[in-house]
Amino acid sequence: MKYNIGVLISGDGSNLNAIINNGINVKFVVSNNQNARGLLIAKKNNIPVYTFKNLLILEAEVSKLILHYNTELLVLAGFMKILSRKFIHSLPHNSIINLHPSLLPAFQGKNAIIQALDYGVKYTGITIHYVDEGIDTGMIIDQKILSINKDDTFNTLQARIKIIEHNLYPLTIKRLLDKKRN
Repeated sequence: MKYNIGVLISGDGSNLNAIINNGINVKFVVSNNQNARGLLIAKKNNIPVYTFKNLLILEAEVSKLILHYNTELLVLAGFMKILSRKFIHSLPHNSIINLHPSLLPAFQGKNAIIQALDYGVKYTGITIHYVDEGIDTGMIIDQKILSINKDDTFNTLQARIKIIEHNLYPLTIKRLLDKKRN
């Protein structure tokens, strides 16, 4: 079964790559950063790419792309901008998802891994959630817990979190799209 999604990125595209490698049909990739390395991954996979620095223009164009490419889900994969209330409510309910490197509601927003290390928690993980008007406040879809080792640094913990993200995000996307079709 083919899964049609649009993806928003801002950075290196490692989760985009995992999504593509799991057979999910990415119809387009949009970035707010014309230098995002993830755009090269999309181009290498013959996926149309679009960049818009201005968030209002980006949102307007994404709305058009969703219709044009008939996508079923908008996936944020390292997209580091906050979508407007107007944009979120212009799309069908629960049609935008995001991935966050903490066990929400703990450590919302930027630098979640650093926040977890600084706070000294024993566990962190990842959360996949629907996007709402808040910052990482949408309804939780799935979570995966990860122990923080005593010798973990930002880099070692981030690398272990990425492994979980790259496995769980594509599976969750497929599950959500299967549910929409049934």
